[in-house]
Amino acid sequence: MKKIRFGITGSGYMGRTHAEAIRYLGGSAELVAIWGGTRAPALAERMGVACEPTAEALMRRTDIDAIVISTPHPMHLHETMLALESGKHVLVEKPMATSVEDCDRMNAAAAARERVLGVAYNLRFRVNLPKARDLIANGAIGKVQSMHYSMIRQLSNAGNFGGNKLGWVNQPEAVGFVIDGLPHGLDAIRWATGAEITRAAGFCRTYTPGRAIEDTTVGIFDFSNGAICSVHTTVASHGDYEGEMARLMICGSAGSLDLDGFGDMHLTDRQKGWRLVSTQPPVMADDPESAFKEGRMTAFRNQIQSFVDGIHGKPMDVATGADGRNGLAACLALMTSSREGRVVSLS
Repeated sequence: MKKIRFGITGSGYMGRTHAEAIRYLGGSAELVAIWGGTRAPALAERMGVACEPTAEALMRRTDIDAIVISTPHPMHLHETMLALESGKHVLVEKPMATSVEDCDRMNAAAAARERVLGVAYNLRFRVNLPKARDLIANGAIGKVQSMHYSMIRQLSNAGNFGGNKLGWVNQPEAVGFVIDGLPHGLDAIRWATGAEITRAAGFCRTYTPGRAIEDTTVGIFDFSNGAICSVHTTVASHGDYEGEMARLMICGSAGSLDLDGFGDMHLTDRQKGWRLVSTQPPVMADDPESAFKEGRMTAFRNQIQSFVDGIHGKPMDVATGADGRNGLAACLALMTSSREGRVVSLS
């Protein structure tokens, strides 16, 4: 099977993450070049690869098959289109883009050129979410009825692990924290249950002084399987609540799941009560290097391998461009609902 040769845009926290993941998969993937950000020369040197001066130069390389896009999300459309027009496959970090129309353009370009366009939702490759998906599919909690997802973060930790997101994410082009903090949760729900979001309603607020965009959203969703879901995302917290960095609770007709995206998952039913069914290593936000150790990196290695499989025409668990589009549409629907005071229907 041909080794897939990669280029990366972006050299921050996520750029290094994907670079480390590709380097680990030496048999099936190879990192060739990096572009983007002040840390690009140092990261390229660290990885022993080329550092390109422009995005266009990176895309023009004939020794690259696929591009991983890890730059700030307002740049995703431009870079994805450049890559697809150059005949490259693309794995783009979440959120896929900043508008549904941009996602549609990206998906249309990928289809026209018969390229694989994936969206990086790494929770699919951790321990707890795949286990939850299997339990739900096997009827362990019966029919899914209601859910809750929370991502509660402290503003000072929003760019942890050595990244500095506080500058660009406070600009109007970043749209709102909800499109950065909620897509992982919505993809987790959609992937685990197989259901689509049909309606959304919510309230968005900005509580942080001097902040240009939304920092807190509380919303509700209606799903195609009859389930309802509440969500809470905020980056205006005065502290990080244990277990609430990415928490998903799913209640069914025969049992319930309580899933900590960075810790344990428990299952309960009337027969046996609460019990631990899976766990995954924590990722400590106060240790920058912990982000690049085994506990976290396994998911990203498996994600790259699944993307490589998809390029080779094999089944892959990487989220598709349609997944990325639908998740973003739901997030933006909450902002529309808050702004216009109505329930928003999603096609």
